[in-house]
Amino acid sequence: MTLHHRVLRSSSRFMSVLPLVCRLSKPKNNFNLDFLVFAPILRSTPLRNSICTCTKMSTQLTHTINLPGQFGEPVRIVAAPGLSDSDFRTAIESSLFKQWLKNIQTETGLLANGAMSLKQVLIQGVDMFGKRVGFLKFIADVFDKERGSKVPGIVFARGPAVAVLILLESEGETYTVLTEQVRVPVGRLILELPAGMLADDKGDFVGTAVREVEEETGIHLNLEDMVDLTAFLDPSTGSRVFPSPGGCDEEISLFLYQGHVSKEIVTQLQGKETGLREQGELIKVHIVPYAKLWRATADAKALMAIALYEMAKREGLLPPPKARPSS
Repeated sequence: MTLHHRVLRSSSRFMSVLPLVCRLSKPKNNFNLDFLVFAPILRSTPLRNSICTCTKMSTQLTHTINLPGQFGEPVRIVAAPGLSDSDFRTAIESSLFKQWLKNIQTETGLLANGAMSLKQVLIQGVDMFGKRVGFLKFIADVFDKERGSKVPGIVFARGPAVAVLILLESEGETYTVLTEQVRVPVGRLILELPAGMLADDKGDFVGTAVREVEEETGIHLNLEDMVDLTAFLDPSTGSRVFPSPGGCDEEISLFLYQGHVSKEIVTQLQGKETGLREQGELIKVHIVPYAKLWRATADAKALMAIALYEMAKREGLLPPPKARPSS
């Protein structure tokens, strides 16, 4: 990937355009990258009596990509006003943005049949979770070629996530493990399945699911006992569920764990306080009879998991419950 900087310098005496070319590592993606950056610069010009006058130019950050499916139609990536150069670079180099570009070029992607075209992407903001990009906000200008009209393209990117439906058999009754957390975006406490985002782009969905359950409930599950409920979906779906595809790219893998526990374990779990306090997690565990789960929570993950579990059970796709979990 070659990075081209064109820096505009101005003063009361002259204006010049100076090119600067530097090499960056070649991207692994199947598209070409080319930066065009107009950077602010302070220019000091010696005047009479050694007085200096400084002029600051406005800033515009742009980036151009060429997609194989849009030969001859380069896509402009533009930074919103106020977005720093470092945040702009972090955004376009993030796995979230690269995955979105990959998605639109797949067999079922919006550019697949040539009916749509991507003209421009406006990067609005980046939220960092430590050293990695947690959330990315942008607007994609996608056009319907036949009608010549733009389709809605506001995107909140957060990437893949996992959730686990835990069913614990105890003395003839089946219980579900839920977590109660403060969810600021909806302004309320929510009862939901143990869940979490993938911490990297390595795709360890099962490992993430097990880790999130242990962090949020204190229950340790064995990897080999996990059943991927979303794997029962038709391959054309990508074997993920999309809770809000109209505005968010989040795709969730839903897992099932079935085990046997004593009544004492059920009692110990009820009301248990967990979560990573250093990350602001304030979590309380709730144990709910499975028969009442569909009415006890408004969590979309839980309701989707119920539907997949019941359909898979009806068609005989589920393995029998295995060993009891440790807590």
